[in-house]
Amino acid sequence: MLTPVLRFAFLLVALSWSGATAAELQHGHADSGGVKIHYVTAGKGPLVILLHGFPDYWYSWRHQLPILARHHQVVAVDLRGFNRSDQPEGVANYDIAKLVGDVHAVIRHFQRNGATVIGHDWGGFIAWNFAMKHPGMTQRLVILNLPHPHGIQRELSRNPQQRKNSQYARNFQLPGAEKLLTPEALAGWVKEPQARKKYVEAFRRSSFAGMLSYYKANYPRPPYPAPKTDPTPVQCPVLMFHGLKDRALLSGGLDGTWRWVNNELTLITIPGAGHFVHHDAREQVTLRMAAWLTSTKVAADDDTKKSGGE
Repeated sequence: MLTPVLRFAFLLVALSWSGATAAELQHGHADSGGVKIHYVTAGKGPLVILLHGFPDYWYSWRHQLPILARHHQVVAVDLRGFNRSDQPEGVANYDIAKLVGDVHAVIRHFQRNGATVIGHDWGGFIAWNFAMKHPGMTQRLVILNLPHPHGIQRELSRNPQQRKNSQYARNFQLPGAEKLLTPEALAGWVKEPQARKKYVEAFRRSSFAGMLSYYKANYPRPPYPAPKTDPTPVQCPVLMFHGLKDRALLSGGLDGTWRWVNNELTLITIPGAGHFVHHDAREQVTLRMAAWLTSTKVAADDDTKKSGGE
């Protein structure tokens, strides 16, 4: 629960941006092997990359952007296939290696050596994999409602309820599943009427086939074998938020996460929130996230030069 003082602080900062957000945000594109990744950015300081999930786009982070931009350069991207990013055809173009490459390209675009990576849902999946693939470029990791991929695979292999609740993903993997989607239905989770209109417009610009290619290329398929080897440990500090009302990704997947993180792990579970935890509990998530970023210092990043390492 937030104290009245913290709630007032959150509202004060948010309101100070309410009329200036469009002017403060700068739009641009980063090149990822010929695929243009659209982003919006605000603020100055250490780089923070925000990765949305499904069905979503960069606007998902509208509540977090003004708070985090007070002390960081925040970059909220449209994942490939979504909104104003390129929408390459073919499932292979949405393999996790390509998605990790997009984050790498965005960091290089801003001429940084590394960044804090924050991800929700599929953005969280990308963030976990980026941290394992590029430990030297991942300063900190914040994950929202996406258990470690190892935990998801384990739960699918042994938890009948998780297998049942993952039926939607199996449906998305079927040929032609994108033909059943509409912008209005995809925006149905958005509660605010004005925001929902923006989502419908963004989804009309998006590729439904591209969206579902995330599931076809990366989501585990039956018969869901149990993981046989441990993953590469994440080396940076990790903060996780999980809304316990999430029916798509059950909390059992969180068990044992500490075995896959070779650094401090902070897990915050929120009983009253669902899958979109950063909306359902936006004040709590935003302020706890901002405080954690301030308290977990990382080595100073060279803001002007690229390193030759990774």
